[in-house]
Amino acid sequence: MLLRTLRWVGWTAAAILVCATVYLVPGSAQEAVRVDTDVYSQLCWRYIGPDGNRVSAVVGVPGDPLVYYAGSASGGIVKTTDGGTYWAQIFDDQPVSSIGSLAVAPSDPSIVWAGTGESCIRSHISVGEGIFKSMDAGKTWTRMGLEQTGRIGRVVVHPTNPEVVLACALGHAYGPQPERGVFRTTDGGASWEHVLFVDEHTGCSALAMDPANPRKLFAGMWQIDIKTWGRESGGPGSGLFVSHDGGTTWQRQQGRGLPTGEVGKVKVAIARSNPNRVYALIETGDGVPWHGEETESGQVWRSDDGGESWRVVSYDRNAMGRAHYYSHVFV
Repeated sequence: MLLRTLRWVGWTAAAILVCATVYLVPGSAQEAVRVDTDVYSQLCWRYIGPDGNRVSAVVGVPGDPLVYYAGSASGGIVKTTDGGTYWAQIFDDQPVSSIGSLAVAPSDPSIVWAGTGESCIRSHISVGEGIFKSMDAGKTWTRMGLEQTGRIGRVVVHPTNPEVVLACALGHAYGPQPERGVFRTTDGGASWEHVLFVDEHTGCSALAMDPANPRKLFAGMWQIDIKTWGRESGGPGSGLFVSHDGGTTWQRQQGRGLPTGEVGKVKVAIARSNPNRVYALIETGDGVPWHGEETESGQVWRSDDGGESWRVVSYDRNAMGRAHYYSHVFV
């Protein structure tokens, strides 16, 4: 199991690709392929572009290692069909260029969703203008609503029913607004339900669907107000929520090893290979007890029973040290 917390750094971000020479052991096609582990020592990184600004969202097509989409903070969406050798701009005709999230329908790779508005928030980034959908693998796009949500940082699509989609909306975050939280469509975007709303000061910072049970979802909610001169992160609205009915109802997760006081930004991810393993990044402050006093601390939490109980596995401040702008968790 590999846990990586990624920080998107630099003013010019690039999509990157791991490359290696792989030697296959000759044998029957029915035999399991064995790879000499010495091959892993040849792993390397190479720059593949495209030129532009911060890459804020990347998604591939399951089963096709050559097709990827990349969205940037203010440069729209690019697509490659040859593993990154060439990239094509596919979103320039749309009225917005800030991309917060991308998703490909697992059951139909022709269906691609783009949530606009960068959610790695700071005081001078672009807001979005709703959620967009392509039915032809990015050739054409249609806006499907949620225009007032400001920033959509995560979109998840049901694994077998492409009509069911959930969007994680942070909001513009410059002040109170009602269009924050989790939205769901069951008709391919023709209509949306506001299925998780805490208050006008709290938006959705993370959304994860159990790969073995799409009725189970986790959502991180974040109370955030940002201005050019500073930000106020955290409060009673923040927390980790779970749904067991596909997003219709939600319960706040409290106790069971999670922080008991007020927290800030919350991120969550589920292990595809073992859905009982769940990780959460939670903004608690400095991440270590201050001057020996008993304070809320911790940065990374882990559950081995699907969220029934949790324990701290890292106090490293690098995981959530600049929570508003960085902090991602992938398994």
